[in-house]
Amino acid sequence: MPWETPDLVSIRKDFIQLALSGRYTITECCVMFGVSEKTGHKWLTRYRQDGLPGLADRSHVPHTPPHQVASRVRQQIIQLREQHPTWGPRKLRAVLERKLPDVTWPASSTIGELLRRKGLVGSARRRRKICPIDRPLDAGLTIAAAPNDVWTTDFKGEFRLRTGPYCYPLTVCDAQSRYLLGCTALFSTAGVPVQVVFKRIFQRYGLPQVIRSDNGIPFASPHALGRLSRLSVWWIRLGIRPERIDPGHPQQNGQHERMHKTLKAEATRPPSSTLFQQQQRFDRFRREYNNERPHESLGQCPPASCYAPSTREFPKSLPQPEYPGHFDVRRVGKNGMLAWSGQLFWLTHSLADQDVGFEEVDTDTWSVSFGHLSLGSYHAPSNTFLPELHWRLERDPHTQ
Repeated sequence: MPWETPDLVSIRKDFIQLALSGRYTITECCVMFGVSEKTGHKWLTRYRQDGLPGLADRSHVPHTPPHQVASRVRQQIIQLREQHPTWGPRKLRAVLERKLPDVTWPASSTIGELLRRKGLVGSARRRRKICPIDRPLDAGLTIAAAPNDVWTTDFKGEFRLRTGPYCYPLTVCDAQSRYLLGCTALFSTAGVPVQVVFKRIFQRYGLPQVIRSDNGIPFASPHALGRLSRLSVWWIRLGIRPERIDPGHPQQNGQHERMHKTLKAEATRPPSSTLFQQQQRFDRFRREYNNERPHESLGQCPPASCYAPSTREFPKSLPQPEYPGHFDVRRVGKNGMLAWSGQLFWLTHSLADQDVGFEEVDTDTWSVSFGHLSLGSYHAPSNTFLPELHWRLERDPHTQ
C-alpha cells in the first residue's frame, strides 16, 4: 500500500487547527511545522479573511503588469515616433514630459520595447569593438567652454538631386551648445558662395573665437603655405582663429559628424527635385533640431535653450591686420611674391594683396607674420624664406 503524501492545503489546515486550539503559541506551532513566524501569521490572516479557500496557493502574477502601457499613452508615444522616425526612446520621453508634464510616462526601456513590438525600430547593428588606436587623438583642439568659443563647419557628403545636379550641404554648428547655426544647400564647394554664407551667419550671430574644420577646400588650400585658403585668411582678418583637425581623423570633429548622420536620415532621403526645395527641407530640419529635438549631452534639452549669439559683432568694414610700431609692413603681390631690399621671394597665393609684417629677430633675419599668425623667417643675404607657422598670441586657457 503506497504512502499518502499530504498536499500543502492539508498541511496549512492542520497548522490552523493546532494554532487555534489554544494549546500552543504561534511560535511553537511554527517550530513544529518548520515554517517562519511570518509565514504562520500569513496563513492565519488568509484563513480569517477567506476561510479554507484562502489557504490555497495564489498566483504571483502582478495585478498591474509593470510594462503595461495605457492605450492613450501608447498612442501618443507611437504618434510622436511616427512624426520623428530617427528619435530614440530617451528623446521621445523627454519631449513628451516637456509637453505633458502631468502624465506619468513609462521608462525609456519600456518605450523602446513598445516601439520594437510595433515594428517602429530595426534590430540594432552590432557595434565594432573600439580599440585604443581608434580613439580620437589629442590634437590640442580648443575646448568649447561657452557658446561661440568654437564653431565647427563641414560639407555633408554631396548627393544628386532628382533633377540631376549635385547638392553640397554646408553646415555650421556651435560646439558647446550644439546649436545648428546654418545648413545651406550649395551647388559646389567654391570659396565665394561659402564666404557669402558665412557672412550672413556672422551678421546674424556675431563672430566666434575659433572655427574648426577639416582640411578640404575651401577651408584649406592643400598646396598653400600653412594650407591657408582665401576663406581662412578672411577669418583671420575678422579676428577668428582657424583650427583644423588632423587629416584622416574625422572623429576629432565627432559631434559635427553625428549631426550629419541625423541630417542625412531626416532631410536628404529621398532627395528633393530642386535646390530650392532641398533648402526648404534643410530649414525645417534646422528649426526642429534647434528648438524641439532633445540632446542627450545637454540633459535632453534642445540646443536653442543653451545658445546665445556672440557679443562680437560683424564689422561694417573688413579690418586690416595690426602690427606693432617696430614692424615693417609689406604688401604681398597678386602673384604671391614679396619684395624685400630689392629682392623677391615666394610666399603664397592665399595672401595676395594682404599686408604682412616683418620683425627683425637676428642679424639679417626677419620674422614674417600675418596678423597674429607667424608665417616663418626670412634670411635676407640668401633670399631664403623658411616656413614655421604658429600663433603669436598665447593659447586660450580653454585649449588643451
